[in-house]
Amino acid sequence: MTRPVLICGAGIAGLWAALKLAPRPVVLLTGAPLGEGAASGWAQGGVAAALADDDSAALHTADTVTAGAGLVDADAARALAEGAAQEVRELAALGAPFERRGEAWSLSREAAHARHRVARVKGDGAGAAIMSTLIAAVRRAPHIEIRNGWKAAALLGDAAGCTGVLARSPDGQTEAIEAGATILAMGGAGGLFALTTTPAGAQGQAMAMAARLGAVIQDPEFVQFHPTALNAGLDPAPLCTEALRGEGATLVDRTGHRFMKAVHADAELAPRDVVARAVHRQNLSGKGAFLDCRTAIGAAFPEEFPAVFAACMQAGIDPRRELIPVAPTAHYHMGGVMTDIDGATSIPGLYAIGECASTGLHGANRLASNSLAEGLVSAARVARALPERKSSGNAVAPAPDLPPELPADALATLRAAMSRACGVERNGGAMVQLCDLIDGLVRTHGDADALLAARFIVTGALNRNESRGGHFRTDCPATDTVAQHSRMTLADLAASTTSPARYREPAE
Repeated sequence: MTRPVLICGAGIAGLWAALKLAPRPVVLLTGAPLGEGAASGWAQGGVAAALADDDSAALHTADTVTAGAGLVDADAARALAEGAAQEVRELAALGAPFERRGEAWSLSREAAHARHRVARVKGDGAGAAIMSTLIAAVRRAPHIEIRNGWKAAALLGDAAGCTGVLARSPDGQTEAIEAGATILAMGGAGGLFALTTTPAGAQGQAMAMAARLGAVIQDPEFVQFHPTALNAGLDPAPLCTEALRGEGATLVDRTGHRFMKAVHADAELAPRDVVARAVHRQNLSGKGAFLDCRTAIGAAFPEEFPAVFAACMQAGIDPRRELIPVAPTAHYHMGGVMTDIDGATSIPGLYAIGECASTGLHGANRLASNSLAEGLVSAARVARALPERKSSGNAVAPAPDLPPELPADALATLRAAMSRACGVERNGGAMVQLCDLIDGLVRTHGDADALLAARFIVTGALNRNESRGGHFRTDCPATDTVAQHSRMTLADLAASTTSPARYREPAE
């Protein structure tokens, strides 16, 4: 008997994989009600793909490698660049309303791209439009069983590998679901930070679940902080898409001075980590950081960028006439469950795609708008590569104990500490204190997934005694000559937290 493919997560990667797997039977655990709780729907910029006549997959690959600060896997970058355009065309054929100028694609240019290559929808509505199209298609698909609101709580496994998940229903009931293959498409870890542009429920659960089964975690320390989230005290912080800067918006201090021109030759279109640190330091200095869209966008704002315009107006800011206060916020996790370019993890039967996976595509710094492209391409690749797996006839593996839930007040404490000590700029002393805080939360509340995921991120950051891409340490500002990935298992993490000399001060 052939068992179904189980997909955990219903963002763009999970939904596209479910459709691509037809006619194989698929069980889809949506996590939150379908259409809610997925960061994909909040993505503004669009899908990076070599669609223009003056562009190519080779150029897209080169930009991806350059942005990743020495840690991009060239095969992963090439696979994305060579596959993205076809996935965009298929999405458009399915009904996704990408903008056109006659027969040509309407493309934006974003930071660190050498060409205009971001396929967009109404300026800043790509994620929501693509999700709407995919949800409608998934609901029509007879091979997909939708478990609406069901969450993966723990992975099941035996000596042969992953055999499915222990899932929790919306009313709190649990059920062991056996699967021929299990695909994690559960998003990132932005919800571990107090300042984030992602859904608060994205707390690195895929990383924690996979690690408990023995999977390798790669580069967890690399968290991308988007430079320009609306700094108006909202949680999550509304994103001010990079496409605004691509259209000519500038970053200024409260006096109107453009501060990025002195920081990088590409000014506002410098790599994201460079812009994020500059904005962070401007805010720390008291000079403030603001996005000036008055000339570049002006009266066209409501039509060209409706999502950003609505968020600003909700905060009492009219971006047609006023500066937009901005701050860098946790936006994307470049590390995660280590996979090959077809989504296979180190555990047989377990796959990961999209943001929760780490193929080496993003290296230390994700190229703008490669995230939705990654979700689409990784979904298509795993669907093509997934082998048929027959049932062994054995009973479902014994269910593991469920990890505890972290209470809201403890989560708030963790999020504040992560933003403070493991944010845009880090240092060893503060991160050691953060580890002690996490240890205390574990003793009080148990080893919750959020605490385990946070521990991976902080341990990776402590062990990386250099600054590279999105990881910047004020006590280790230099970049090592040789770039190396971080790779850890749960056993490695346990060893690092039990050793009396677990952390070494960086060499002078």
